[in-house]
Amino acid sequence: MKNLFLALLLTFFYTSGLHAQARKYSNEFLSIGVGARALGMGNATVASVSDVTAGYWNPAGLKGVQSNFQVGAMHAAYFAGIANFDYGAIAIPMKDRKRALAFSFIRFGVDDIPNTLQLIEPDGSVNYSNISSFSVADYAFLFSYAQPVAIENLHVGVNVKIIHRTAGSFARAWGFGLDLGAQYVKDNWRFGLMARDITTTFNAWSFNFSDADKTVFAQTNNVIPENSYELTLPRLILGAAYTHNFNEKIGLSAELNLDLTTDGKRNVLISAKPLSIDPHAGVEIHYSDFLFLRAGVAYLQKKYSDALGREQFTAQPNLGVGVVIKNLGIDYAYTNIGDPSQALYSHVVSLRINFEKRKN
Repeated sequence: MKNLFLALLLTFFYTSGLHAQARKYSNEFLSIGVGARALGMGNATVASVSDVTAGYWNPAGLKGVQSNFQVGAMHAAYFAGIANFDYGAIAIPMKDRKRALAFSFIRFGVDDIPNTLQLIEPDGSVNYSNISSFSVADYAFLFSYAQPVAIENLHVGVNVKIIHRTAGSFARAWGFGLDLGAQYVKDNWRFGLMARDITTTFNAWSFNFSDADKTVFAQTNNVIPENSYELTLPRLILGAAYTHNFNEKIGLSAELNLDLTTDGKRNVLISAKPLSIDPHAGVEIHYSDFLFLRAGVAYLQKKYSDALGREQFTAQPNLGVGVVIKNLGIDYAYTNIGDPSQALYSHVVSLRINFEKRKN
């Protein structure tokens, strides 16, 4: 175990320097987030997550699944329904209730895109019957495992993820990567660490264009893409959460996360090379473990100077609500309400179902 950790650590520091081969914002669909609870709290959940969505946020949190297995699902439409995000997962604790396995599936895609490459015939006439449609979609398959370690109240987890990206029949890519996570509990405090793409995630792209497509590209002065690869550089997420119960029924949880990216200067609150820091925070009030009210803030960014040359910051507030009815949890999030002039609102609903063992 020590040798494996050392190898991963050395790989992290080595690959962090491969900026010449890394593409900024690579595999960004995996940064959107899953589960309306987390989205309502501004994606601040690395330290407190303890359900099936931990397979995405922090696999160490799978220790919190106490039913025989738990299923989660989410659908969200973005950009006025142009893009669709779908998520499904299952978490299965092992017999000792200390270890757990999970499988998660994510798809982010834009469907029914018109293909107009062959719209114009060789004689210059327009033939609308030549228009076809295709989809551009990103897929992720996550296999997660969590277990305790020698230190009391410390759990660790790992994700093995496979990435598949397609653009119709023109292009496709396969990728592979690893995530490592940890959670530590001390009294009312919870601390979390998520190291995404710890060994970097490698995507290999291949392109397939017909001779007719290549002719259109040449006539329109477009470059024909060639087979290539890209690297997703590591990202560290640090989290701290605090829980306080006012009485037997009412309690409050608050969490702060810091995203540390290693792919160069980003438009975030703390922007530098090669490390940028993006803070986000959320709060949740629960009543009798039945009703949950949430709020969060994320995406603190520098705004272009106005007419007077002043530098400003923008933020995205989020709201959410959740209810738990027996073995069913329903969560709703209202996101992207900070600046509707730049992006449209998003309504997100997710479900979580616990399956208990049948009693004889």
